[in-house]
Amino acid sequence: MLLGQISEIKTGLVLTRKKAKIKHEIKKVYNLITVKNVDDSGLFNNEFFDAFESNEILESIYFTQKDDILIRLSFPYTAVYINEEHKGLLVPSYFAIIKLKNDIFIPEYVAWYLNTEKVKKELLKSQTGTIIPSTNKNVLNDICIQQLSKKNQQDILNLRNLYIKEQNLIKELAKEKDAYYSAIIKKILHKN
Repeated sequence: MLLGQISEIKTGLVLTRKKAKIKHEIKKVYNLITVKNVDDSGLFNNEFFDAFESNEILESIYFTQKDDILIRLSFPYTAVYINEEHKGLLVPSYFAIIKLKNDIFIPEYVAWYLNTEKVKKELLKSQTGTIIPSTNKNVLNDICIQQLSKKNQQDILNLRNLYIKEQNLIKELAKEKDAYYSAIIKKILHKN
């Protein structure tokens, strides 16, 4: 099924139109999601969210809600699933907000699928711009999402979660090994 058939896709807010230029113009400060908050695998990292000082109270359509999917509109076109913890973030115009219309697809599965190599290649083929390659809503509408049973979608997500845990454990082990080897080398150097 095409992404445009199963979802509503909107771009985020053009920030320059709503940014307060001087202190007394500030009506509200919002947490803003930026490209630095999402790693290339489609997960939130531990970076702090930027503060956006707005010259007006913004409409709710520009904020993340649980089960939304965000996709970066420029390379590497990373998609991220919005869970309960990450709702209420202001979405800038360099992301598109994808809201599924029905429950045929699990939102996390769609986010995972948008991060597959197959989809990334499709997006690269249809990119526009030469300095900063980007995509748009029309291209996103035409992405074909492979329809699987909900059980198979969940199986893929379970496997992905295991993979992520394994990768995190490997990173932690590497950090511990570095510290261990550094301590041994220091000990050897202090003996002489």
